[in-house]
Amino acid sequence: MRFLSIILVCFISTGIIAAQNPILEAYIGEGLQANHGLKQKQLDYASNLSALKGARGLFFPDVSLNARYTVARGGRTIEFPVGDMLNPVYSTLNYLTASDMFPQIENQEFSFFRPREHETKVSLVQPIFNSDIIHNYQIQKQYVEISKIDLDRYKRELIKEITKAYYGYQKAFNLVRLADTTYYLVKENLRVSQRLFDNDRVTIDAVYRSDSELSKVEVQRAQASNMLETSKAYFNFLLNRSLDSPIELMVEPPVPVHVSLEEASMMALQKRDELQQIDQYRQLNRHVTDLHRGKNIPGVFGVVNYGFQGEEYSFTGEDDFMLASLVMRWNLFQGSANHQKVQQSRIKGEKLKELYAETQQQIRLEVISHYYALQAAYESVQSARKQTRSALRAYELINRKYSEGQSPLLELIDARTSLTGAVANSIIAQSEYFSQLADFEYAMGANSLENY
Repeated sequence: MRFLSIILVCFISTGIIAAQNPILEAYIGEGLQANHGLKQKQLDYASNLSALKGARGLFFPDVSLNARYTVARGGRTIEFPVGDMLNPVYSTLNYLTASDMFPQIENQEFSFFRPREHETKVSLVQPIFNSDIIHNYQIQKQYVEISKIDLDRYKRELIKEITKAYYGYQKAFNLVRLADTTYYLVKENLRVSQRLFDNDRVTIDAVYRSDSELSKVEVQRAQASNMLETSKAYFNFLLNRSLDSPIELMVEPPVPVHVSLEEASMMALQKRDELQQIDQYRQLNRHVTDLHRGKNIPGVFGVVNYGFQGEEYSFTGEDDFMLASLVMRWNLFQGSANHQKVQQSRIKGEKLKELYAETQQQIRLEVISHYYALQAAYESVQSARKQTRSALRAYELINRKYSEGQSPLLELIDARTSLTGAVANSIIAQSEYFSQLADFEYAMGANSLENY
């Protein structure tokens, strides 16, 4: 019995601190490498990086090869009155020379389309100045920054969830150990009750009561085992492992957090990803506003074409041509549609400004809530330890009396129930403390990604 009591005391000091637990850090690193949700965020980030490279490519020349071969029939004709112009002159010359040296000619007609024609050319278009390309590049760059912050934010949330799931598994594991230990205690009580009954020290109802308590504990063991398997499956799910993979635990006592509320709030306002993301959206909105405003600025392009034309495919010096152009495009009027887009972007900017201020207040409130919840959780751990020590001493004393037939069974059952409840409260209090610690670290942006 003394050995079993010592096992109960060990439950009191079981705990983990993330910064001092290399096992948990290894699990977090594994989760950041394998989690499916995080991989999706990484693919979104890679997609935005690819889009940024595409936007950068718009600054370079656009070179294309264009080939056309046309067969035409019918269509418009061009009348050329060469006979009407030259026949009077030719008649006069024939009269003057008294000859027929200058015959009469007919008016000519030419088809507008050639019966056959080809054109093969290489075109080069180089943007010289285009505000759309400039602002589009800046917009894509902001999307990359937003995606990167979103990725980091998901990582921090995943670290928090893995940490809390680890503590949840540890709580279930300890509750199973407690149920097992309680089972052996109650089973020993049943043996003692049977012995006392055999020696006419207690009545038969003591045996029946001990047997009933044993059945209750068996139900508690089953419930604790179910919680253990569920928490194990969830933890392994976050790490993208087989759901029944074993989990290693490490014992470390909880310690108070030495950081003031003001320091925590200041750190949160500097490091929280939500504020950084909203700030990036505000910069993005400014670039979108500049993009719409830039529609009123003319764009200038340089265009060079070099190729070959003719009725037959021939690539000689007599068939080639080259055209070089400086092209300007200026949208002079769009029915005030662009002006309204600028106004909409400005309004959206004001909304983002208000959202930034609201998010700051929400973060301050979140830090305050988790700060005091963490303080209360630590006090609960200390109180649960004292309660467990007292319950353990009371149980040892009453159990010794009962073994000697000097204490009734009800008093022993009550002492055992108090001890079991105190140890369970201690286990739950420690788990709640570490869970609150994970929430508090996330709230103030302290769960750094530099180690992973």
